[in-house]
Amino acid sequence: MDLSFGWRTAVLTVAIVQILAIAIALTRPIVNRRANRTLALLLLVLAGILMPWTIGFAGFYDRWRWLTFAPFAITLAVAPLLWLYASALVDRRWPPRAWRHLLPAAAQFLFLAAGFVLPMPLKEAWADRAMSTYGVIAGIGTVAGLAWYGLASLRLLRRYRTSLAGQRSDDTRFAAAWLSRAIGAALVLLPIWAIYAVWDAVAPLGYRNLMGLYLAIAAFALYLAVEGWRHAALPFPALDDTPAEPIPTRDWAALGEEWAARVREEGWTRDPDLSLATMARHLGTNTSYLSRALNEGLGTGFSAFVNAIRSETVAGALRGGDRRPVLDLALEAGFASKASFNRAFQARFGQSPTAYRRVSHPE
Repeated sequence: MDLSFGWRTAVLTVAIVQILAIAIALTRPIVNRRANRTLALLLLVLAGILMPWTIGFAGFYDRWRWLTFAPFAITLAVAPLLWLYASALVDRRWPPRAWRHLLPAAAQFLFLAAGFVLPMPLKEAWADRAMSTYGVIAGIGTVAGLAWYGLASLRLLRRYRTSLAGQRSDDTRFAAAWLSRAIGAALVLLPIWAIYAVWDAVAPLGYRNLMGLYLAIAAFALYLAVEGWRHAALPFPALDDTPAEPIPTRDWAALGEEWAARVREEGWTRDPDLSLATMARHLGTNTSYLSRALNEGLGTGFSAFVNAIRSETVAGALRGGDRRPVLDLALEAGFASKASFNRAFQARFGQSPTAYRRVSHPE
């Protein structure tokens, strides 16, 4: 039978080539090495899921029947690898005994590999007998995994951001909003995958009618690949979750006010990389005392405290008639981005910097 390279094969081939190129590139950066290599493995898995359909549309399976059971599509690896990537990104390592989460994917690979090496008569008989049941089990496992690991990943990122806000003034740089969007896209992909899986189990759809599902998988994989590469060299801080030693009772409000006055006087908040540990060293205290003074004494977190002072610095310049662009003032005050500045200024003064300038110095 002749091969036929139509638009479906072309679209999926272009996606696979880009995904594989980024996966290879992700093995090179030194920063976030464990996370980047986990993402590279996830991208290889996603490319493998697309592969059977790419060559199937071209007629490979019809021409070379021995390709049946080729272990390309290890769908059960997608969800745990997404979670392991999020874990490695925020903790710089996989959780203990993380390999156990990949056991279902390993079993799926072994099942396909065992079928692939069978002689053709046995392979065809086994395919007729087992493939429909296998498809149902793999589909249910993939959908369930996306739901469980996707929600676990979102909870992990939420805890990370909460901890980060208490230790870093530039916490928005490491919020990994793009990863949350990617996980959200995976959760959107979940019902699509489930509908196709159930539909195909009840009434087999064939290659062409499953194209919508594989376009959705390709779009998800490309978004994850591009955003992962864009953030591959960003040094995500690993936070220490070790419980602190008990702290003796103090007048945290008075201590907080004293330290806040000194921070304003010294201008330490102009450092865009200012962290809780750095400020504690400046003040001659430790992070536990400083956190307690901010949280209990002043009723605020570290990031909110620092960005409020930075906003006050910008507001002072605006009241003084400084005509430089607001973004220049924000960067000089220590903000790392326009978005984080706008949010902090709005929270501190209840209006945008532009509106504040207009009220302070009407034309």
